[in-house]
This record gives sequence, C-alpha cells and structure tokens, in this order.
Amino acid sequence: MTEEFHKIRRLPPYVFAEVNKAKAAARTAGEDIVDLGMGNPDSPPPQHVIDKLAETLRNPRVHGYSVSRGIPGLRKAQAAYYKRRFGVKLDPETEIIATLGSKEGLANLASAITSPGDTILVPNPSYPIHQFGFIIAGASVRSVPASPDDAMLEALYRAVRHSVPKPTALIINFPSNPTAYLASKEFYREIVKFARRENIWVLSDLAYSELYFGDEPPPSILSIEGAKDIAVEFTSMSKTYSMAGWRIGFAAGNPRLIQALTRIKSYLDYGAFTPVQVAATAALNGPQDYVENMRLLYKDRRDVLIRGLHAAGWNVPTPEGSMFAWAPIPPQFAHMGSVEFSKLLLKEAKVAVAPGLGFGEHGDGFVRIGLVENNQRLRQATRSIKNFMNQHSALKP
Repeated sequence: MTEEFHKIRRLPPYVFAEVNKAKAAARTAGEDIVDLGMGNPDSPPPQHVIDKLAETLRNPRVHGYSVSRGIPGLRKAQAAYYKRRFGVKLDPETEIIATLGSKEGLANLASAITSPGDTILVPNPSYPIHQFGFIIAGASVRSVPASPDDAMLEALYRAVRHSVPKPTALIINFPSNPTAYLASKEFYREIVKFARRENIWVLSDLAYSELYFGDEPPPSILSIEGAKDIAVEFTSMSKTYSMAGWRIGFAAGNPRLIQALTRIKSYLDYGAFTPVQVAATAALNGPQDYVENMRLLYKDRRDVLIRGLHAAGWNVPTPEGSMFAWAPIPPQFAHMGSVEFSKLLLKEAKVAVAPGLGFGEHGDGFVRIGLVENNQRLRQATRSIKNFMNQHSALKP
C-alpha cells in the first residue's frame, strides 16, 4: 500500500514548486517580490460582464445544475465570434462545446481519444497540459520543435516514419505559451495537409488569439480548407477578457472530436455555473473595445519590460504575441539551468519568473517572464535585474 499510484508515477515532480516555495518564504519574511512567474491577468473583466453576472445571480432559477456542453446562447455567441474574427462558419450544435477553460477541455479530449500506448506529437517546450493531458491518459509523447517553421514540419515527417505505433494526434499552440511564437496561414496549410494525409488529429490551442502586437491578427487553423476534417481548436475567455478564474473556454471544429468531448464531459461535470455562462455570452456579444484596450495594455507593458531588460544587459527577444517574454538565460548563468537561475533571481533581484524546464526539457535554457504587473512594477523589476546583472558582471560565460 506504500507504492505510488500508477498515473501519479508518470508525472514528474512539479518543476515550479521549488520557485514557488522560495517565493512564499520570501514574502513571509516581508520581502517585496515582483511576481512575473504566473500567467494570471491582473485586470478585472469588462464592467458590463460583471454587471450581467450580478444581474443573473438574482434569478432564483439559475442556481441548479447547468448544461455540460454549454447553454445554447453561449455556443451561438462563440460561433458568431469565429465568423466575424476568422471568417469560419461553425454549427453551434455539432461543432462547438463550452469547457471549464481550455486546459480542462484539452485534458478531457486527450482522455476521450487516447488508447494506452498511443504516440502523441507535442512541441517542446510547451504548456504542460499539452503533454501531460495525454500522459495521464496513458499515451507516450514524442517531442517536436516548438517553432512554426520547417524544423517542426521536418520533425513531423520523421515522426510518422519512425514512431511505433504511428502518431495519432498532434498538439499545436500559436500564439505560444511559453515561447510567444506566432504561426501563419501558410504554416497551418502545411499542418492540415500533413494531418489529412497521415490521418492524424490536430488539437490547436488558440487561447492567446487576441494578444498580438503586430498588424496581422493570428489566424485560426479552422480557416484552412479541410481543417475541420482533422482539427479541433481550443479558445478561452481567460486572457481575452481577463476571466481566468471564471473557467470558461471552448472547443470548436471537427464534429467527431466535439462529440467525443461532449460524451466524456457528460460523465465528468455539469458545466460552468449558469450565471458565468450568461456573462460570458455578454462578453462575446457585447462591445469589444475592452479587447483592444487589453492588447494595447500588454503591448505597452511588453515595451517597458524589453527596454528595461535590454538596458540591464539581458538580450531578450521582443515577443509578437501572448502575455509572456521567453528569455534565454544570460550566458554567465547558463550553466545553472532554469530552476537554479530562477531561484537566484528571486533571492537577489526579488523578481519571480517561471523556469523554462517546467515547459519541457528543451526549455531549460530559458525563463518565462509574464506581463502581469503594471508598468511601475515592471520598471522596478528591471532596475533590480540591472543591479543583479551588474553585481555578477565579473562572471564569465
């Protein structure tokens, strides 16, 4: 009875735990920590959404069990969003399901479509649920490069030739967490062509669809002809409308995958609280100036952070999307790895970041920095990092 349970044995120790423990200890000691480690929006949702939630709560009929796949109005609102944003027509009855956030949807679909021993293709580094949702379901994961370019495509072709058994599904995520990579329509065309030829399902995580900083909005894979034959896409209210704790997301696309997710969810949950679903409908159907304002807010924060890091001597690429900077560990600290470097940065600069190792072994040379504090706090963080870098300037890479 002392042996660890089988599924738990397949999960490695939580990489972020060491940094979180050190962060908690520092705060207990009264230290002022600028926490850029979590992707947790610090802005409130739109006021009209909060008002709709409060209004709906007063209805005595909304406090019972809800609908696992989402109330009809919410699914129709998501279909309308896809039409106006991506030019994609979706049937809200057969091609859309509401989920308790995109993370829950990904994990439940992994459970629904996976047989023990299946091989799944997952970018490395990537958001942990992309691989561990399938690992929990009993699959084996084969890593491919995370960049949306020829390197990933060539790795996919090799995987099909050399994996036993042949891969059954591929995860993609653009704009990416943690790397902030963006994908083009041309890249998605190649993915759809590959997946249709090899009969491989594609699960696209588009949770950061509205956080982009250039002129071209990120596309949806569902806008590619034939994508619905093999693809389902996950989106979320969490980042677009700062509703992370509300736990509302969606899966859209291939009807067979949507049906599989619908069936397994019907055994696992009763759906999100009805007032939350009603308020989410108001967010999708209402004025969208909030979305543009959030995009400008994160772009301004990005510029403050990157300028400050460059002034500190830390050469971090400027992200074109998401709410993160993917920062290569400065050369003089590269030998430490991401966990020890994150702990040192916390101890000496009082800045918390997420160690890249938590997103996969190929992330160990990086840390993820979230744009989740206001500009004043970001400037405080970069000043502290500059002092930290100066104190260690004598170190040779």
